[in-house]
Amino acid sequence: MTRFRLTVEFDGGPFMGWQRQAHGPSVQQAIEEAVETMTGEHVVSHAAGRTDAGVHALAMTAHLDVAKPITPFRLMEGVNALIRPNPIAIIACETVPDDWHARFSCVGREYLYRISNRRAPLTLDLGRAWRIAKALDADAMHDAAQVLVGLHDFTTFRSAHCQAKSPVKTLDRLDVRREGEEVCIEAAARSFLHHQVRSMVGCLAMVGQGQWNKADLKKALEAADRAALGLNAPPDGLYFVRARYP
Repeated sequence: MTRFRLTVEFDGGPFMGWQRQAHGPSVQQAIEEAVETMTGEHVVSHAAGRTDAGVHALAMTAHLDVAKPITPFRLMEGVNALIRPNPIAIIACETVPDDWHARFSCVGREYLYRISNRRAPLTLDLGRAWRIAKALDADAMHDAAQVLVGLHDFTTFRSAHCQAKSPVKTLDRLDVRREGEEVCIEAAARSFLHHQVRSMVGCLAMVGQGQWNKADLKKALEAADRAALGLNAPPDGLYFVRARYP
């Protein structure tokens, strides 16, 4: 039995998320079915993180075990051929020790959220960014974002369906920058709560539009109450960027 580490890129639009769902297609299911078609083996893949429906990945890390002798290159090429037309690509594949785990060996996760700050409707980025027509103050958003950095109870920014044992997390970084018409928000932490990034982005967008200020964001955080949330951003602009390992 060989354990393979996969780096996966995908457009989350057609999927209910990474994890297998009874009520719709998932990235996990598409990969596992492609591997089974190729090897004749029923495999279970494990990812560094679970993404919501509509959330994308630039480089999700996953692993799976295959008994059949096969090289990483051949596995990658075979899965990429069989998984079409799903918008999923294995962009790297390598063997790892049997005790290496995509989720439990991970020491950090990074996300990117893209806001298209323009009046015109989206064409090329439709489904891949959140369009906000009103001008955003990215500097004010970045300044306010710093109140969320550090160890906090993030209950306000946690989905009611979150299965994490504790709402207390350490947010290592939350940066906001403007690149032309695009406002980019980057978040890094060891792990995140369900909807945490989208909820933080939604509130920062309110700051950027002048509806909230830094004090309002701090008040919402300290409330530790989901009812204090200002806005939950849509999944369209969210990307899993990478998982970090020792």
